Amino acid sequence: MSPRQLKLGVILKGTGSHIAGWRHPSVSLDKATRFSQYVEIAQLAEQGKLDFIFVADSPSVSYQFQPVMLARVPQIYHIEPVTLLSALAPLTRHVGLVGTITTTFSEPYNVARMFASLDHISDGRACWNVVTTTNDQAAANFGLAEQIPKRERYARASEFVDIVRGLWDSWDDDAFIMNRDSGIYADPQKMHFLNYKSERFAVRGPLNVPRPPQGHPVVCVAADSEDGRELAARTADILFNAQLDADSARALHQDVKRRMPKYGRDPDDLSIVLGLTLVIGRTDEEAREKYAFLESLIDVEIGMQYLSYLALTDLSGCPLDEPLPAFLKQDRSRSRLNIVVDAAEREGLTLRQTALRYADSFGHLAMTGSGTSIADRMQHWFETGAADGFVLRLPYAPQGLQDFNELVLPELQRRGLFRTEYAGHTFRDNLGLARPSRILK
Repeated sequence: MSPRQLKLGVILKGTGSHIAGWRHPSVSLDKATRFSQYVEIAQLAEQGKLDFIFVADSPSVSYQFQPVMLARVPQIYHIEPVTLLSALAPLTRHVGLVGTITTTFSEPYNVARMFASLDHISDGRACWNVVTTTNDQAAANFGLAEQIPKRERYARASEFVDIVRGLWDSWDDDAFIMNRDSGIYADPQKMHFLNYKSERFAVRGPLNVPRPPQGHPVVCVAADSEDGRELAARTADILFNAQLDADSARALHQDVKRRMPKYGRDPDDLSIVLGLTLVIGRTDEEAREKYAFLESLIDVEIGMQYLSYLALTDLSGCPLDEPLPAFLKQDRSRSRLNIVVDAAEREGLTLRQTALRYADSFGHLAMTGSGTSIADRMQHWFETGAADGFVLRLPYAPQGLQDFNELVLPELQRRGLFRTEYAGHTFRDNLGLARPSRILK
């Protein structure tokens, strides 16, 4: 059996993922939102043998009611993921293509068709990142006055994933005969109707796309709530999560893996990957200088509006140099906010310190240091069961990924923690996952 190794992906964002990274002098502002920038990042990811590139998404303009962030933060724009990944597919050969589509404002047939198509276009590298979408602004774009309650969103998501997977099995693998002599193109006996009906959905099928090269494209779930953990344990190949504390991350890891056997699943078939913001230098001192420069680009008002966005509450009147307001500690319904509040409590941070620190990482784990010291910390999280891998959040692009490839990857490879060549042809191959049998008979 091959030794266990890290799973590594990178967020595909033209300016990078840091809240003020777009102001960094290495970012070419004339190309940051152009397709050529995404091509460069994707190809750098493949050069580093990373498992996947990851396109986050929201079906609304983020921060539209936070005027400071709306004016200053590049995370307000989102290129439609499947369109972008389909364009990148022929320009890459091995790297997995992870695209986010919400189950709350989509229909299963369309999603199944898009990712089956992307899997064919990419020769088996498609992955659907399942999200349920939380904000009211997105709901307003789809004729709703407010967001659907959380429990209902996840109940819908659970059914939605089952329907999509069933639709991917609409055809047997050998259904398309294409025999010139007989004149038979497809065998009708190898086409299957889903005929799914419930209070939420009525989907007959079949899908008008052949069974995907991977059988089922890889499924990722981005979630942390109780319902999200259950959905991931039952259906996901990858769970994308945000954690700041290794003990909390280990508890999450154990909790989700412990749920899997009741669904007949092997815990090793799910990789739990954490968002990781990196600032890398040739020495620890150089990295600290880079971090200090980045932090100097953040206005505390941006950080305050980010915290207000997380809390769904205007915090502008709260005293900056005192501990976090008590009411933030009492609302446990928002998982990302909980992560930030708990970390601030542990470290005794003021509201100002919390706003600056977590605005730059959006509540994800952050590491600053030399390639060796970052590799040490990644290895510790990996080997102590806190994470199966990481999704890299570049502070600025594409230089941040160049730094990772040059300074961190060789150290991980030297330690046997990451591959030097891709293991196979499809995304499932590289994740070490079997091609699933058809579930629709």
